[in-house]
Amino acid sequence: MQNLLRFTLLCFAAIPSFTLAHDGPDPLSHWYLQSKYVKENTLESRLGPNGQLTSPARFVADSSGDSLVFEGRNAGCILAKDLKTAEPYLPKREMTVSAWFSIDTRQNWGGILGFIQDNGNSEKGWVLGYDNSTFYFALATTGADDGDGKMTYFKTTTEYELGKLYHVAAVFDGKTTELYVNGVKELTSDEQHGDIDYPDTAIYSLGAYVDADENYPHHGRIREIKVYDNAAKAEWVAQEFAHHRMLAQEEANPQEPHFELLVAPYLQFATQTSMTVMWHTSATSTSVVYYGETIDCTNSAELNPARIHEVTLKDLQPNTQYFYRVESKTSGGKQYESEVATFRTAVNTETPYAFAVISDTQGNPTVSGQIAKLAWEQRPSFVLHSGDLVSTGGNHNHWLEHFFPGMRPLINHVPFYPVLGNHEQNAEHYYNYVSLPAPEYYYTFTYGNCQFFMIDTNQKVAPGSEQYEWLKTSLSESNALWKFVCHHHPPYSSDENDYGNLWKTNQGTHGDLRARQLVPLYEQFGVDIVWNGHIHSYERTWRVRKGKAVEANAPFYMITGGGGGGLETPAPTRPFFQNNVRRGHHYVMVHINGGTLELKSYTLNDRLFDQLQIKK
Repeated sequence: MQNLLRFTLLCFAAIPSFTLAHDGPDPLSHWYLQSKYVKENTLESRLGPNGQLTSPARFVADSSGDSLVFEGRNAGCILAKDLKTAEPYLPKREMTVSAWFSIDTRQNWGGILGFIQDNGNSEKGWVLGYDNSTFYFALATTGADDGDGKMTYFKTTTEYELGKLYHVAAVFDGKTTELYVNGVKELTSDEQHGDIDYPDTAIYSLGAYVDADENYPHHGRIREIKVYDNAAKAEWVAQEFAHHRMLAQEEANPQEPHFELLVAPYLQFATQTSMTVMWHTSATSTSVVYYGETIDCTNSAELNPARIHEVTLKDLQPNTQYFYRVESKTSGGKQYESEVATFRTAVNTETPYAFAVISDTQGNPTVSGQIAKLAWEQRPSFVLHSGDLVSTGGNHNHWLEHFFPGMRPLINHVPFYPVLGNHEQNAEHYYNYVSLPAPEYYYTFTYGNCQFFMIDTNQKVAPGSEQYEWLKTSLSESNALWKFVCHHHPPYSSDENDYGNLWKTNQGTHGDLRARQLVPLYEQFGVDIVWNGHIHSYERTWRVRKGKAVEANAPFYMITGGGGGGLETPAPTRPFFQNNVRRGHHYVMVHINGGTLELKSYTLNDRLFDQLQIKK
């Protein structure tokens, strides 16, 4: 009898603990996201690190108590800000993450819990989340087949219903990944294997998808999360779901999105008979613009409800001042109504006009805000922006907190025409926030008696490329009196070290060689001025033709990179093309009357420091 008992105990000891329905191992971390566990915006854990909520807490009742609602653009909960702090609570090889949550707004990158970097070649860590239709678990390991630690996004087959609570569990045993929804296994994969590959820097985040340049807050409820450093068996997952099965049987209870204005109204792409008005609200709402020739705004234009609103006003009169205001209402009755602002439609070809040139505003709304204020005081007809609108194009907060606030009051009265800089990273946010002719990364527009040709020099511009051939054809067909080109990288620059360190050697390219491939087109088709950024300083060249400074019949090249980025310094000696160079933040005003062009450049204190007059 004693031998039989000893044999039985040995058999039970040999069974992995996660096969037992009730007496499994303790988790590394365990959070109940309920009102009794949140005090003064601190989420108190049962095990693991406490969390700091990044927005005020609100709770919704359910059949077993309540759960925390994540809402608004600042929603989330920070568990640890670095690897050193998070490491004691992160699984090393095997893991299980189990969560009860609901989704109220669909998005491409929804995050429930994770510690990741997913940026280009840096793909490390793990995250439990969801996309526009299904749940996913993303994972990077040291033993992936390609050996580079790339992250794999494993997805379920269940398509979630908005507002409904689900139990989702992800399991990894060092060789195999499994995903469960409401206790049922929906995916098995051996694509990732080995130790979990963690990034050196990341934020352990709950209720948001967060990495170095992305922050997508969750909108919905989260009720409970557990993280283990063991791989659960299917029986345990089924039992874990069964404990709160009634939650999954409740009626869907979607919460109306938190409603706030994210980007105030601004203007895009003016013509003589149209103007596009854009703004961004945090929740889907109606898109209505009231407008007219008096402050009463008796006309209206409306499009389908949206979050990024884009309404084009048509059948306007040329060179006419209009008033406008916007209005958005949610289905639940929440409302935003803007103040009244003004704009003027594009002028006739014989009418004088002026425009501002700004570049490299980047992450400095203090400086760009001062420049926008000064430029607005001169009442330009529009703004030309030579790229690097933000520091990190993939970081949504850089648009919401840096670029748009920093460009007011200018852009709610006049449209801006940008090109892509390298810092935009060709990110989706850029294309979401501009309304330009397709394909938007290159385009042309006319205003008065001038025509602009806008190019993306982050991409191919060599002879034979799509942009080169388009530009060649467009320039050859243009009959505008003034022809201007704008792209981010300068063909000519006297910067000290961007194109060779000229404090250590006299060998340098004095400009971007890829962009310089376009120069023969400018000389052939009579381009007047080429505006660039990238270098955070000011520079105006002499006219340049075939690599030499000339006195007539050739383009000027201008770098106007002083919109906010950290300042750069010119090289120690003067190259042949340099006319005026200056280290300092600045903006440029261009005034055109028929065949006369006056260009004036101003410091951050609004002091004139350079001017040029050209007569046709």
